[in-house]
Amino acid sequence: MVSADGPAERLRDLADLGGPYAVRVAATLRLPDLIATGLRSPAELAAATDTDADALGQLLRYLTGRGVLAQPEPERFELTELGRLLCGSGRREWLDLDGLGFRMDLAYAGLLHAVRTGEPGYAAVHGRTLWEDTDANPAHRRVFDELMRAEQRRTAPEVARLYDWSGVGEVMDVGGGNGGLLAEVLAKHGHLQGVLLDRPVSAPAAAATFAELGVGDRARFTAASFFEPLPCAADVAVVSRVLSDWPDEPARAILGHCAAAAGRVLVVEVLRAGPHYDLNMLVTVGGRARSVADFDRLARGAGLTLARTLHGDGGLVLLECVR
Repeated sequence: MVSADGPAERLRDLADLGGPYAVRVAATLRLPDLIATGLRSPAELAAATDTDADALGQLLRYLTGRGVLAQPEPERFELTELGRLLCGSGRREWLDLDGLGFRMDLAYAGLLHAVRTGEPGYAAVHGRTLWEDTDANPAHRRVFDELMRAEQRRTAPEVARLYDWSGVGEVMDVGGGNGGLLAEVLAKHGHLQGVLLDRPVSAPAAAATFAELGVGDRARFTAASFFEPLPCAADVAVVSRVLSDWPDEPARAILGHCAAAAGRVLVVEVLRAGPHYDLNMLVTVGGRARSVADFDRLARGAGLTLARTLHGDGGLVLLECVR
């Protein structure tokens, strides 16, 4: 389906919900993987997916019009380059209608509520916050931990490399989840001791990560909320990929508790370009994208001064704040 150039047609395509749902149904049914194995006709694919052949044919033709599939013959469908991206477990798992990715995307149904109130759309749609949802569902927690671990594999080595850890004895990772960043820093700097502060639900994943990177003897987990005074102290408190999850007032509170517990606070964020990430943070968790200037204002509101800024790959930024 090639979009027309007229404004009315562009508006129609912009508001069309058919594409997002059709792609997700294809991913949920594993249609790209089945086509890659040699199944080509609606009848073959319907038998393999326990679906109605006529209805599935309608879906396949729609996906052909959107460039996901090609139809060289009336009853034969093939993958395009775009369709091949849906093979395998990575994107497919995120698009699966039964998975956490779809629940997060479905938060956009609560966008009107979010715009009216400033509160996340996720809770308005699902009846509980994303954090409560992942706590209640082990499968969703696993997917979320894997997503965060994948992000940490990209950013943690840069944090370990860019920051001068030579004068640090103890580092505290506040809200560090499964411990990927802390473990990487400890693994690269053998003189460091570390503590990970997060909710109790994160403890098993953190222990596994510490063991995986061989730092279990220098890393410990402490159950705590960053919305309360922190129960221990350190030379440096790291708050990584946390502040963007929250509006300004709770973000300042997090920074204030970090400042009270450490001589230096290292804010680690990935600055995302474009408005899509900003809107996505609003609907899923009620957060927002921020610039370096925005983080500077947050820090000053928490009694901190931005001492220096370090830049890494892919928009990674490290903001060292001092009291």
